[in-house]
Amino acid sequence: MSSLSSASNTPQAPKAQLSTFDAVMIIVGIVIGGGIFALPPAIAGLTGSVDWMLTAWGVGALLSLIGALCYAEMAAAFPHAGGDYHFLTRAYGKDVSFFFGWARVTVILTGSIAMLAFVCGDYLTRVVNLGPYSAAIYAAVTILALTGVNMLGLRESSRTQNILTSFEVLGLLLVILGALMITAPAAPAAAAAPAAATSGVPAMFGLALVFVLFTYGGWNEAAYISAEVKGGQRAILRVLVISIAVLTVVYLLFVLALLKGLGFDGLKASKAVGADVMRAAFGPIGEKLIGAMVALAALTSINATMIVGARNNYALGQDWPLLSFMSRWHGERNTPVVALLAQAAIALALVGVAAVEKGGVSTMVEFTAPVFWGFLVLVGVAFFVLRFRFAQVPRPFKVPGYPILPIVFICTCAYLFYSSVTYAQSKNAVQISFYVMGAGLVAWVLARLRKA
Repeated sequence: MSSLSSASNTPQAPKAQLSTFDAVMIIVGIVIGGGIFALPPAIAGLTGSVDWMLTAWGVGALLSLIGALCYAEMAAAFPHAGGDYHFLTRAYGKDVSFFFGWARVTVILTGSIAMLAFVCGDYLTRVVNLGPYSAAIYAAVTILALTGVNMLGLRESSRTQNILTSFEVLGLLLVILGALMITAPAAPAAAAAPAAATSGVPAMFGLALVFVLFTYGGWNEAAYISAEVKGGQRAILRVLVISIAVLTVVYLLFVLALLKGLGFDGLKASKAVGADVMRAAFGPIGEKLIGAMVALAALTSINATMIVGARNNYALGQDWPLLSFMSRWHGERNTPVVALLAQAAIALALVGVAAVEKGGVSTMVEFTAPVFWGFLVLVGVAFFVLRFRFAQVPRPFKVPGYPILPIVFICTCAYLFYSSVTYAQSKNAVQISFYVMGAGLVAWVLARLRKA
């Protein structure tokens, strides 16, 4: 089936150059972003007690691991730079996967890059203000600089990612250290624990879980580098399990440290947990340090998102002649240079939109959440489709507890889809999602005509 042939059958295709450490640094770098600094107070408030709060973080880690195991089976059996786009193509054909690729190219990934670049821009503006569009200027320069690094090649971009992610994790550990240095608050967090034993499951536990899973979001991007990890087809399983383990340990240590430093009531009331802890532990210099850490977290996520995003564009270009300009793989650099440039161009355009209309980028990304989770439900169903349609394909790894764990993954994604739609309706987000996919429908018709 030539239409579904792996990229490895072409002369200029992805090569296995990433070590397990490189791949883990990319995934951890994507996942750890602003969420872990912003959401712990909301999760504490929604759960209402220490026990239920920690339970939510633990359940979130477990559900992420279940999803990672499902992805590991598919990625080991079908390693490809197209990641879950490729899984959807295998399971349902190119017409369905086109819309998923379209959403990632136009909003999901490029919008994330632009939004994170603004985080860096906001911080740098406090250091040197360049005028009314200072944040946008810094954001544009950040995108161009990191795109340049990625264009040099996978080796250079992965080394940059290793450095950024290492500093990012060290930053989180610094907050943990700071929290341990703070004298325990007068009202100990443990005082809230007894209520958890008798109150039953909190009414808002489901929403708290949505926030927890948001902080874990991004591990699925490992599928996009599955063909470039050294160590054979099972290597991606090792990458995903190690990544989830690292994230779980760091996140739980971070939350426990916040609990120790601020107390449960203090954690719930905090507007900026990192700043509160660092100020209490290190004074004014601690506040400046946390700002640099948040900017570093944004840079790390941008670079990692660029790596996997360009590979999505590359896979889309391979399948559709209208977008074939993105399908050129530069063998010596082991990276899709044109796909990177296309990604940067869209991200820069979104920066321009956000500069003119404040909040435009973040709104756009938030409003496409229903589309993202809806397609992830399809990826979960594709797991079963691939098992039946391609039963003859060797599977170096199979999900334990089949079919229960894949069903849990699908139900989790379906719940997040429902929550995204419910939340978005108050802001007309569903309507905007229809506009985005409507534009994709036009692009699909043009692509179909070109293909014909």
